[in-house]
Amino acid sequence: MSDLLEVTGLCRSFGAVRAVDEVSFTLAPGGSLGIVGESGSGKTTTARILVGLERADAGQVAVLGRPRTGRARGRTERLARAREIQMVFQDPYLSLDPRTSVEDALRETLRLHFPDTDHPRRIAELLDRVGLGTRAAGALPRQLSGGQRQRVAIARALAVEPAVMVLDEAVAALDVSVQAQVLNLLADIREQTGIGYLFITHDLGVVRCVTEQVVVMRHGRIVESGPTTAVLAAPRHPYTRLLLDSVPRPGWDPDAIAAARRAL
Repeated sequence: MSDLLEVTGLCRSFGAVRAVDEVSFTLAPGGSLGIVGESGSGKTTTARILVGLERADAGQVAVLGRPRTGRARGRTERLARAREIQMVFQDPYLSLDPRTSVEDALRETLRLHFPDTDHPRRIAELLDRVGLGTRAAGALPRQLSGGQRQRVAIARALAVEPAVMVLDEAVAALDVSVQAQVLNLLADIREQTGIGYLFITHDLGVVRCVTEQVVVMRHGRIVESGPTTAVLAAPRHPYTRLLLDSVPRPGWDPDAIAAARRAL
């Protein structure tokens, strides 16, 4: 079976800064891949290239064998690309229009991509899928909790029936208990739909729970990759070991971590 997502030799520079440097990876159909690294590692720039918010200087991105690195030509191709990959951002309050109700936000997306569908029925299905129900349909974003807003953002992404969903620190702003609820929701959705996930995160706990493969980035380059359980159990690269050692736990020594970081 061919890869769902294939990224080959991706590069992006901002002036003298090489934000993404020869990044390559694949995502299997229905798979879940984590891209981890600290701020400035290049993981979010990589995600923005995948969804078309940034243009690559070099390299190629393909979904189900269809290249999408070049500029989309016309409205039809732009919509088709949007239906291939959707992105869920860290702060749903900023990604949702504060003046638009949940129902209207979903209806607007459906009208754009599927003008001939039964929108009320599909909206009810989407709200049920993300565990909100129709009672939330008339609410504005400010009337919802952070977890509920993120569920709305997930529902809006699912509305276009994407092959891949990119989740950029999508649970980082949520309380720990709400994080667990949203991650369980995402696991259920993947099982039900076969969608592929790309998790962009600095949280190794999230990676451990919800991904099968992991890519570790530092200074724009991939320093280690492989099955999540193997990489986290026996990291080969010093930077991966540093990330694991940086997680607070009994006996944690922040001075030793700082010294190890300076030595890299």
